[in-house]
Amino acid sequence: MAESKADDFEIDDSKLQEMIAENDTGARSPEGGVGKLMLWVAFAWSLFQLWIASPFPYMIPDIIPVLNNTGTRSIHLAFAMFLGFLAYPALKGSPRDRIPIQDWVMAIVAIAVTLYLWVFARELADRAGLPSTLDLIVSGIGIILVLEAARRALGPPLMIIAMIFLAYVFFGHLAPDVMAWKGASFQRAMSHFWITQEGVFGVALGVSTGMVFLFVLFGSLLERAGAGNYFILVAFSLLGKFKGGPGIAAVVSSALTGLISGSSISNVVTTGTFTIPLMKRVGFSAEKAGAVEVASSTNGQLTPPVMGAAAFLMIEFVGISYLEVVQHAILPALISYFALGYIVYLESCKLGLEGMPSKYSSTLLQKMFSFLTVIVIILVLSMAMKYGFGWLKVAAGDATPWIAGVIFVVAYFLLLKLAVKYPDLQKSEDITELPEAGPVVKSGLYFLLPVVVLIWFLMVERFSPPLSAFWASMAMIFVLLTHKYLKSMMRGETNPAQYLSDGWNDFQEGMVAGARNMIGIGIATAAAGLIIGAVTLSGVGLILAEVVEFISGGNLIVMLILTAGISLLLGMGLPTTANYIVVSSLMAPVIVSLGAQSGLIVPLIAVHLFVFYFGILADDTPPVGLAAYAAAAISGGDPIKTGIQGFMYDIRTGILPFMFIFNTELLLIGITGPVHLAMVIITATIAMLMFAAATQGWFLTRNRLWETIALLLVTFLFFRPGFIMDRFYPPLTEVPAAQIFQIAGDLPDKAQIRVQVKGETLEGRAIDKVVMLPVGDKSLGDGVARLKDAAGLELKEEDGKLIIDNLVFGGVAEKQKLDFDWEIASVKIENTERPAKQWLYLLAGGLLAMVFFSQRGRVRKEKLEVKHV
Repeated sequence: MAESKADDFEIDDSKLQEMIAENDTGARSPEGGVGKLMLWVAFAWSLFQLWIASPFPYMIPDIIPVLNNTGTRSIHLAFAMFLGFLAYPALKGSPRDRIPIQDWVMAIVAIAVTLYLWVFARELADRAGLPSTLDLIVSGIGIILVLEAARRALGPPLMIIAMIFLAYVFFGHLAPDVMAWKGASFQRAMSHFWITQEGVFGVALGVSTGMVFLFVLFGSLLERAGAGNYFILVAFSLLGKFKGGPGIAAVVSSALTGLISGSSISNVVTTGTFTIPLMKRVGFSAEKAGAVEVASSTNGQLTPPVMGAAAFLMIEFVGISYLEVVQHAILPALISYFALGYIVYLESCKLGLEGMPSKYSSTLLQKMFSFLTVIVIILVLSMAMKYGFGWLKVAAGDATPWIAGVIFVVAYFLLLKLAVKYPDLQKSEDITELPEAGPVVKSGLYFLLPVVVLIWFLMVERFSPPLSAFWASMAMIFVLLTHKYLKSMMRGETNPAQYLSDGWNDFQEGMVAGARNMIGIGIATAAAGLIIGAVTLSGVGLILAEVVEFISGGNLIVMLILTAGISLLLGMGLPTTANYIVVSSLMAPVIVSLGAQSGLIVPLIAVHLFVFYFGILADDTPPVGLAAYAAAAISGGDPIKTGIQGFMYDIRTGILPFMFIFNTELLLIGITGPVHLAMVIITATIAMLMFAAATQGWFLTRNRLWETIALLLVTFLFFRPGFIMDRFYPPLTEVPAAQIFQIAGDLPDKAQIRVQVKGETLEGRAIDKVVMLPVGDKSLGDGVARLKDAAGLELKEEDGKLIIDNLVFGGVAEKQKLDFDWEIASVKIENTERPAKQWLYLLAGGLLAMVFFSQRGRVRKEKLEVKHV
């Protein structure tokens, strides 16, 4: 019987690997010379990306010229499309073991049309706006090949959406009146989409070239070294013995795997092949075991630093640094995972399940000591990173990197000496019993050193994300090449030289895997560039935004629900990155504008994270959610039921975006100090746990209806205490427009001011709305200067009224659709007489106490009845 199950699992495993290949790396793997060519091209792509991210080109510019954006993006897309046409078959029935001649032709032509921009860059610049016939032919062929590559690598949806936008560019005059425009000529369109950096070679492809590749490559190298297996076993050894332990271990290991993987399907297969059978072994049904893994793995894309490549796109779209994106994203990701672990615990309580037995026993005092030791180590490392290396940078100056390099090597050798005291880790799928936590943790601590390097360069050195990822990858390559050899030397093995060959093979495979993981992302960002180009060329984004605003009736909640629905719908066919690009480009400005009209400051990063979250949720949304199919292939459960259950678990993730739109403190915006930060973290965590308890129908025991309602109310009060306070004390008060300059001058740096404007459009439509305008830094001068510089707005007094006298073209005020001669009717400022919203936490705490004591009484009664029986 056991052999039969093993055989079945091997079959499923091969199908899973095929699913990953079809969706992430390409399903075609020819052997012989062609296969080696593909591997070496992928290896060369990774080397190229490391080279352009490194400081070395700037050291020898006379020998090897430094490439500009045109060169790097062209070569990046040439690699992606060449490998895309070779790795992804044209049709399901196309051969997998060889490459047809037509695919070779398309791959070679793809290289020619993408490198055309780089080779003839000077000539193209000389005839800017006046493309030659050859330019137009190359552009047309290039766009067709991008669409075909997108169809192969990502499926038809992205290609179809891009073609719809392209059709609108040419035939916009045939669209309904509300969306009609004059259309573009073939010459103008081809120049815009291909030759300039407004279309295919625009921001999205630039982010893929400059940032995403390095982080994906770093993750692939880390995974190839064995870090992924280490993370899984650490989570399992620490958590497997608790109630629902394998499920909680699945949550933690998927979160850790999310640090190095931006693919939910790959995450499901990497961790699920180990965790799903263990969850079934302790009593989870096939569908629930698969659903836990699906929810864990899709949320892995929320976990910095990779975040499914969207974090790096946000840098460009929102205009903030990488560290700020991570700062805003980290708390929602952590509390979402914490709540998922709690859901697994509640499911175990409902089913009466226990954890896996362990042959290693420890007293409560030992457990507490171990836990405190881990906390102390983390705190010491954090303090050392922030203050120790920070002090070193001040004291050592330019010598700091060399000293840090020595510290890295010494720490590496010390951690290796610690690791060799314990056996090498087994493959996670080969584990049959709960391993001892201590040896497992200590056997791979050196894997964390490259992650420390990444954090140090980002936070202490303040290097750019690409350069930080480059040095972290160099550290990872050093570890990858040497760790097996050095451990064998330290153990006194007779033939350690063989491990040098193993290290080189791991290095090659990690480099190749990183490149193959990037094929789909590179092509997706190029195809998404067609959509962005169509929006910028035709102005359809503003039209669509007005249509959606009209449908929503100007209601922000309805607008958010529509946006979430669009993200889920598109996410069923588009990869998360492409989905994020499309929806955020169209909807983000409208949501910010509607929020301002409601008197609500909605930071742009909040809207972008909102879109991103719902794009991720599409990965487990039936009937298309591929992550659910991958999990069902492992568990043997029904994929639709698995997807539905996974989506039910992910409802907690679905409410978070709505909450941080209205309570930006969840994104760590507006935090005034450590006490405020602690309060936000504690209340947000309690709120998410209570929401999980309400949706699962179980807290200490099964909920009664009033208890579920009370828990939902507790959730709402903790997440958005200001809502009820607004009913009694308006958050804003109105002051005369004449005070606008004084108020603007007194505001802190990078603040915004709410302004009510009235006017009339050219069509005779009356306007009365509230807009948010930035006021810039205090160093700019008084309120007049700050408004002019930051918002592009100049005012004049006329008949006792403040009238818009001038609008800077492209300024914030002009983009907010303000117009000349409109009146500034009033200024909205915060109501200083309003009590602190945190007082409502007392009401939430009282409701929670009522539920707790009610359920605790029932639990005691049930225990007494069982004892009596």
